Amino acid sequence: MSTMASSIATPPAIETNDAGKRRARVVFSGIQPTGVPHLGNYLGALSNWVKLQNEACEDDKLIFSIVGWHAITLPQKAKELSASRWDMLATLLAIGIDPKRSILFHQDDQNQCHTELAWIFNCITPVGKLRRMTTWKSRLADSRNANSESEIDESMLNAGLLTYPVLQAADILAYRATHVPVGEDQVQHLELSRDIAQHFNRTFVPGKKRFFPPPIPEITPSKRVLSLRDPSSKMSKSSPDLQSRILLTDSPSQITSKLRSAVTDSMQGVTYDPVNRPGVSNLLTILGACMGKNPSDLAEEYANKSNAELKALVIDAVQELFKGPRTEFERLRDERAYLTEVAKDGAERARAISQETIRDVRSFVGLY
Repeated sequence: MSTMASSIATPPAIETNDAGKRRARVVFSGIQPTGVPHLGNYLGALSNWVKLQNEACEDDKLIFSIVGWHAITLPQKAKELSASRWDMLATLLAIGIDPKRSILFHQDDQNQCHTELAWIFNCITPVGKLRRMTTWKSRLADSRNANSESEIDESMLNAGLLTYPVLQAADILAYRATHVPVGEDQVQHLELSRDIAQHFNRTFVPGKKRFFPPPIPEITPSKRVLSLRDPSSKMSKSSPDLQSRILLTDSPSQITSKLRSAVTDSMQGVTYDPVNRPGVSNLLTILGACMGKNPSDLAEEYANKSNAELKALVIDAVQELFKGPRTEFERLRDERAYLTEVAKDGAERARAISQETIRDVRSFVGLY
């Protein structure tokens, strides 16, 4: 087997076909159903999904998946995971994903194409390449609340966690996605997806035609929101300190309490300095994301304010940001019949696309 290698080039702003007409895009992204999303999830990824949907051209296809198979690469409690699957679906609807415009579905819902394609891709992916992936250590560190990745070793690594980047590639390529919105921490995984797509095309597709398009990353202007209690680490669902994160379901009083107790420093005034003032800078990042402004510009605007005054501004902004989605989520989470209908429709639409892909893949590799 030849070595797989590629690099992610910066794509043109608008892709066109030979006739000069803009090519329709197939956009895919997924999120794990592991608890109610927090502020970092919303600002870092989910709000961008809604933006992509609202700005997409009519012929673009948008596919958003709740990736249950990925969730079980780390230990989960069955009842909690089952409830979280429905809560995540309600969340995505509450923030503005339109199931009529986008395909919204559970990855594990009566669709074996993801896991079947992942197995085929596992058989052409070098183990050494997976071992060089850096994110499995960070995921284990987060799940165990380790102080650093140096506390994690391969004795804690299961095969599913090692190969989940291959499953991620299968998620994307099952729909022959052309574009994938990712944060900078996921670029390495998307590069693997591109490698697998190109390697499969060269190895199995007659005439070496481009059956799988190498998916293009759409680097999201992701806001890296840090823990309110420890601004040296990301905001995380797994942290034992409930005050460290703001959940979509938090009440106004809980949001106020958590932000008032956010770690800052004793320096006077407001400056944006992530290295020396991580707590204050984190508040400015949150405020900027809520207002659509640059945190450095906000630091200049509010330079003479105290930390308490800055926190009050952030509290108001977050309250306003979450007010509508929280109300809609609370309404939707109890409408199980509607959620079931949405999940069923999305699964059927997703399955129709992925089954076409797996049929051709089986033929290419000789299993049809």
